[in-house]
Amino acid sequence: MQIHSRPYQHDADFWRIRDLLIATYPRNQNRHNWEIRRWEGWCSHRAADDMLIGDRPWQTTVRVWETAAGDLVGAVHPEGPGWVFLEIHPDFRHLEDEMIAWGEEYLAVPGPDGRRQVLLDVYEYDTPRQSLLARRGYEQLPGYGTYRRRWMDGPIPAIAVPDGYTVRTLRDDDADCQRMADLLNAAFGRTVHTGEELRQFHQSPSYRSDLDIVIEAPDGALAATAGVTYDAANRVGTFEPVCTHPDHLRRKLAQAAMVAGLRRLAAQGAVMAEVGTGDMVAANRLYESLGFTDVDIDHAWRKVW
Repeated sequence: MQIHSRPYQHDADFWRIRDLLIATYPRNQNRHNWEIRRWEGWCSHRAADDMLIGDRPWQTTVRVWETAAGDLVGAVHPEGPGWVFLEIHPDFRHLEDEMIAWGEEYLAVPGPDGRRQVLLDVYEYDTPRQSLLARRGYEQLPGYGTYRRRWMDGPIPAIAVPDGYTVRTLRDDDADCQRMADLLNAAFGRTVHTGEELRQFHQSPSYRSDLDIVIEAPDGALAATAGVTYDAANRVGTFEPVCTHPDHLRRKLAQAAMVAGLRRLAAQGAVMAEVGTGDMVAANRLYESLGFTDVDIDHAWRKVW
């Protein structure tokens, strides 16, 4: 079958890539592709970055692969400097070598020693991609990420919030969006999040305010959050972000927010919930305690030249 690649064209290709992620999910449950929240969030955040700092237009960092009939079968894009991500239909994995080569040419960045580098995430089960990367000169780095699932037919635990704290949903106004930005910056040690960025993400097609769970502290600040995106076609909910403000740790607030999200997913008819994190012991214990016990491990692979 004849396949060609071309530059990404927003808005049409945004929806086509999103449709690809949904359509291939039943065959890619091991996270071979992104879920829709991650794709929508990346596009929203990049658009916000372009407006704020005049960065390289994010659309130029995406390329798509399609058949002669115009069916989209793959895409390459970054998530952060030097990171190359592939979205690929499972019947077209033979294109990965060509797609990675494009990522190396157009998405590489200078490393600490000044040489060019790119990085890719690869799951432990994905031996074909590991072999491909090894042939192309990549090496696996220490550390790992975890992707966890729980099936919704199991019981949802009850987690009470301390007195003075309130479980609610995020309000789509400037004040609450700024409170959320403050929470994310504090919890993840960042300074990049803004209220405007969050308002931008709220325009994403899958965003639902009734699934954007937050816990309000006695002083009105946001103490924890567990945002949920629901893929109704596959009946899967994704938790992202999940965090607690450093001033409100060890009160089981993140667990309580996730329980609220799980109950809302159950009411939607979800069959599965998922959450991703790094190799942090505390976070993984939290998710395991809520039934997220089906785990895949991924590693970063790097090429330097």
